[in-house]
Amino acid sequence: MNTEDRDLAGCCGLFCGICPRYQSKAPSRCPGCQLGEQHSYCSIYRCCQRKGVFTCAECDQFPCERLLRVLGVERGLDSFVSHRPAIPNLEKIREIGLEAHLGDQGERRRLVEELIAGYNDGRSMTFFCSAGALLPPGKLGKTLKAIREETREEMNPKGRARLARKAIGELARVEDVDLRLRRSGGGN
Repeated sequence: MNTEDRDLAGCCGLFCGICPRYQSKAPSRCPGCQLGEQHSYCSIYRCCQRKGVFTCAECDQFPCERLLRVLGVERGLDSFVSHRPAIPNLEKIREIGLEAHLGDQGERRRLVEELIAGYNDGRSMTFFCSAGALLPPGKLGKTLKAIREETREEMNPKGRARLARKAIGELARVEDVDLRLRRSGGGN
């Protein structure tokens, strides 16, 4: 198993490798939920540590009230990255195991990193991270291939970003996926 991807697996089911805070180059960059000091404030992390489990998927009480409350499931809230995949990710970990799940998440991370490196105009990182978290990786990979083929050398960063955002937005529309982060109650 890729140690780096394992370190980016949040206890709550979120994958830090596709979070804008992890992908950022700013001094406030987050090293991921399993690394650094920031996890000490997370009640989910502390609970997993206390119970001796790596993720909530291993817990007999999954999904518990604490997990649902912290993720804002009932209120439909997100933070830096969409919380919508957290519970399905934990269910998938239970079904296929952490290593197999991290293979999928590693592919999502690779796609997000290519989008950020080649198509970010300084304002698209969160959009690309949401696409990586919420869209099927196979279809996002095909869309990225089409974007690569349509990109011209002379395109400025804004033109490249516009092209990528348009193609990914169309994929999201076809998949009926809202890529916006939910910052207030009320769901999608």
